[in-house]
Parts: sequence; C-alpha cells; structure tokens
Amino acid sequence: MAETERPTGPIESWVERMISEAIERGEFDNLPGEGKPIPGIDDPPDPLWWVKQKMRRENLSVVPPSLALRKEVEDALDKAYAARSEQQIWDLLEPINKKIRAAIRVPPVGPPLNLMPIDIDRVVRRWQERRAG
Repeated sequence: MAETERPTGPIESWVERMISEAIERGEFDNLPGEGKPIPGIDDPPDPLWWVKQKMRRENLSVVPPSLALRKEVEDALDKAYAARSEQQIWDLLEPINKKIRAAIRVPPVGPPLNLMPIDIDRVVRRWQERRAG
C-alpha cells in the first residue's frame, strides 16, 4: 500500500506523487461538496469557528436560563391564545408559572428575569373575548 512506502528524496515530491496516484485511482471523485465553494471561506478569521460549526451542525444554542424562560413564556402564551379550551390554557400555563416562581426564588444566571407569574384568569378572559369577537 502507498501509505507504507518510505519517501526517498524531498518529502514534497513524495506527497505530490501520492496525491497524483490517488487522483488516478479516482479517490477524489464524487466527494461531498465537490464543485461547491468552501463555506465561510471569505469570513473573517475566528478562533472559535469550530465550536460555532459544531453548535450549528448539532442544532445547539447557548442561551442564558433567564432568556430561555422568557422565550418559553412567550411561546406558551401564543399557544394559550390558540388553545381549544380553558383547561388547555391552564395546563399550558401552570407549569410555566411554577418555573417562574422557582426562578424568582433562586434567580437564574444571565440577564434579570423581569417576569412575574402569569395571571391565568386574565389570559382566559382575553381568550374568551377573542373567541366571542
């Protein structure tokens, strides 16, 4: 096998010969991304590029818990106003209120929480008004 050969002469010549032989064998044919530009080639240098790529590839994000809870409240309220019944609203919002109360007792890392428990009765009244109108 070519990998076990010992180079004789300059290493560059040996490397070039190994590449040429691999091309002749077709080892570089039909590789993923063939003919496409290299993603991010024109981006400014970033020492954490590999971390960002891995996070993007694995669909990960790093959001402070306080911001994540705010987003969860926003999404829950959207779902509550689209709910089919009052009970469904309570089922959606009561667990969120428990999380908010816990976060008020022990503030999470990150920006200030700036949340109070959701007034579920008020949300239900608004939901009823929207359905009636």
